Amino acid sequence: MTSTLNKRWLPATLAIAMALLAAPALAADMIGDCEVTGTKGAASITPAIPGQLTVEVNLPAPGWWNGDTPETIADGFEYCLAANLAYRLGLDKVGVKNVAWDALVAGQTRDFDLALSQISITAERAKVVDFSIPYFSSDIGVMVKKGASLDQASIKDAQIGVQQGTTGATFVENKLKPTTPAKIFPDTPSMFTALQAGQVDVAMTDTAIVLGQAAVSAGRFEVIGQYATGETWGAIYPKGTANKAILDQTLQSIIDDGTIKQLGTKYLAEAWGIDPNTIPYFNP
Repeated sequence: MTSTLNKRWLPATLAIAMALLAAPALAADMIGDCEVTGTKGAASITPAIPGQLTVEVNLPAPGWWNGDTPETIADGFEYCLAANLAYRLGLDKVGVKNVAWDALVAGQTRDFDLALSQISITAERAKVVDFSIPYFSSDIGVMVKKGASLDQASIKDAQIGVQQGTTGATFVENKLKPTTPAKIFPDTPSMFTALQAGQVDVAMTDTAIVLGQAAVSAGRFEVIGQYATGETWGAIYPKGTANKAILDQTLQSIIDDGTIKQLGTKYLAEAWGIDPNTIPYFNP
């Protein structure tokens, strides 16, 4: 009886085994459209909102946060960095909050775990917020309308646009010292709109930001130079948060295992279509 049953079920067993071998490998773990790495739940925090990592950003930020509203964002360098943080902290979701830039860097926002918004680490800001370890280096880029006849010498006589409260604004005022005072804008969209309208000749902010904007401008803008500032970017934490040490350790693990480098290759280098190291450096 046993022998007969074994023979009877053998074809079915083989068929199942072959189907399993032919089946595609299990999909990688994902948050949004981000493939996450590392060990889920390797560390833990007490999140601002249970079950998710709540992250603040000042939108838009193409390449860094791909989408126009918090609800439509599912990938980008900083979004996927947040996704990897969430995964390693045992959280299944990234909650995105779009906030005003000035309020963000002034420590005036509430109910979040961290902010990722291309934020330069400065001593002045560190008085009101806590910064993470650095995760990105950035200089100040010079973006103009395609074909503009500006160079290192003539830029000081041009009308420059900067974003209020940024290190780019401080650099232009204190280091570059143009002939005409820079026009100050509340956010990058209004600055880029002014550049397109001819209200300013130059838009200046972090090289990584203007490269992202030039890449999505359909050829209207180009980055013609940059200034070395030695800036680094960090996440902002609520001042005095008990989560800082764990968040820093988890961020460091993402840097150490090469995940952050992979994010840069996927979301920045490909999106920009240019190696930032090929952009010439100007002297102020």
